[in-house]
Amino acid sequence: MAEHLSQSELDYPFKLLEYLNGFRISKAIFSACELGLFDLLLQSQKPLNAAEVAQTLGTSEDGIERLLDVLVAIEIVDVEVVHGTAHYNSTDVANLYLAKTSPKSLHDLIIYYSQTIYPLWNNLVDAVRDGKNQNEKTFGLPSEEIFSAIYRSEEEMLKFMGLMNSTWVIDGHDIVTAFDLSRFKSVIDLGGCSGALARELAKEYPSSTVTVLDLPAVVQTAQQHFAQQDDTIGFQEGDFFEGEIPPADLYILARIIHDWKEEKNLKLLRKIHTACHPGGGVLIAEALLFENRRGPTTVQMFSLNMLVQTEGKEHPPSHYTRLLTDAGFRDVQVCRTGKSYDAILAFK
Repeated sequence: MAEHLSQSELDYPFKLLEYLNGFRISKAIFSACELGLFDLLLQSQKPLNAAEVAQTLGTSEDGIERLLDVLVAIEIVDVEVVHGTAHYNSTDVANLYLAKTSPKSLHDLIIYYSQTIYPLWNNLVDAVRDGKNQNEKTFGLPSEEIFSAIYRSEEEMLKFMGLMNSTWVIDGHDIVTAFDLSRFKSVIDLGGCSGALARELAKEYPSSTVTVLDLPAVVQTAQQHFAQQDDTIGFQEGDFFEGEIPPADLYILARIIHDWKEEKNLKLLRKIHTACHPGGGVLIAEALLFENRRGPTTVQMFSLNMLVQTEGKEHPPSHYTRLLTDAGFRDVQVCRTGKSYDAILAFK
């Protein structure tokens, strides 16, 4: 049963008010990233006052000062008041995760949240009423064609790929080390997008051949914008739903299953099972719900996001175990990483 609130919490709803203000905090961080604030603070040789920041970024002094003060309050920016004037400086967390130039930057993820996810969530009431995504109402695109909406322009494709790249830069290592994958010598990351997760796997298992299979336009964009000088991964153009799936020892499905309805996922997994080498397997990376439906909160929010943007949802481990078993896989293993995404491994 849920915990009973104390009388003091009932007298004044601190936690509820914190939740109600959550969107304001998110939008403050989004706006600071869009303005380039964190890059400016990182590159500055000294703390800056609001007037200096406003002049450089082309904003009002009053507006940027208020935004900076919010970021100070949530401990993303630091401040020191000298002779009555506030001087702002970046923090380690901002330098590492919010500045665009950092190797662990979440900048692209934040821009995608701000410019794509946030508008979709404005139509959450309609999504709950209708039981379908809001791509048509938000962007004027058919709700049935999910990736036509996500990839509706070259700019939008690049934003989405930036989101995925940011995700696996910080979560990828936990996924590829959740199990010992050294036995799998040929690996195909189906829908591997920018190649970020494939790179993490290739670094951890250098004797394995790792290939990203994705749509032609995605592969071309990945090679143009996300390729690295020391890349050991390969790319192959294809459509794993409509085209052939090449044979391999291990297939990765990272944030793929949660996009689609069960029938489509089952058909895909059976197709993978047929293509898979004997003794091979499939590695699924998704955010796992608890079986008792009490969280995690972040995953419940992800599932709500799947409602407004796709035709899928998040699931508990039992769902994946059943799905994989129905597709012919065996010995399903689950690893909760303690981070945003978890790992599931099953064998042919």
